[in-house]
Amino acid sequence: MLLVVPFAALHVALAFASAYWLVLALIPALLFTRRLLPAARNGWVDLAREACLALSAYLVYFLVRGMVKDQAALAYTHAEHVIAFERRLGIFWELGLHRRVVNSAALVSVANWIYVWFYWPVLVAALVWLFRWHRATYPLYRNALLVSGSLGLVLFATFPVAPPRFVTGLDFSDTVALRSFAYHVLLPQGLANQYAAMPSLHAGWILLVGIAIARHTSSRFWRCFGFAMPVLMFLAIVATANHYIIDGIVGDSVALVGLGCAYLAPRAYRRARLFQAPPSGPQQGLSSLSG
Repeated sequence: MLLVVPFAALHVALAFASAYWLVLALIPALLFTRRLLPAARNGWVDLAREACLALSAYLVYFLVRGMVKDQAALAYTHAEHVIAFERRLGIFWELGLHRRVVNSAALVSVANWIYVWFYWPVLVAALVWLFRWHRATYPLYRNALLVSGSLGLVLFATFPVAPPRFVTGLDFSDTVALRSFAYHVLLPQGLANQYAAMPSLHAGWILLVGIAIARHTSSRFWRCFGFAMPVLMFLAIVATANHYIIDGIVGDSVALVGLGCAYLAPRAYRRARLFQAPPSGPQQGLSSLSG
């Protein structure tokens, strides 16, 4: 019940805030939030600042996702193109994997459980873990999520794709919607965009979480979990007919681009500041005396 209240409140806010100008105003505000907020004086202030940033990102994410709800015809056309492209590459394996899963109630439950509970709950828990015990590396992964999420939003808005479960004539079924009550609590239908299959941020963001856990944990069990989690999520997004294989590949690629940008951008910024810094030393002192 505690989760229902904030999600319901956000649902109401989104219903009244779907104009394009609001999103265009929120995106630059989100990008500069870290600069505008005052420096943290203690851990609680820093935590509140990160919570504000996360809520802003969450709002922008679902606002932009919701803007392509009315592009159903285009989304189905793009889905046909994706399927044709995969068939040319010989990797249209979605239907075979899906059939193997739906023939077993146990496999359906496992795939649904991974798809639902390995996403937002694991993502939030990993960020809290990084913030609490690996504060120095936390900004790297937080920024990687923001950058990859922004790239994902651009693709959602410009290339809507209907997921496999919507494609008629191929015998896909929506295992998550039909057999998972938890999914409707964690993501009410009013917040979901049914035509945002490309890219799969389920795959991409859990890949980032897996990298973070594998790199920074000292536990062998959790390191193995970090390696296994992206693979399991990739299989789940395909087995539940929520994404194509290409969606997962693009999602992982977008996540890695975000991680690369998050790693390189601060170094490029510091290098630029170094070149712009005023000269110091004896020459500066002589010039000031001569003046």
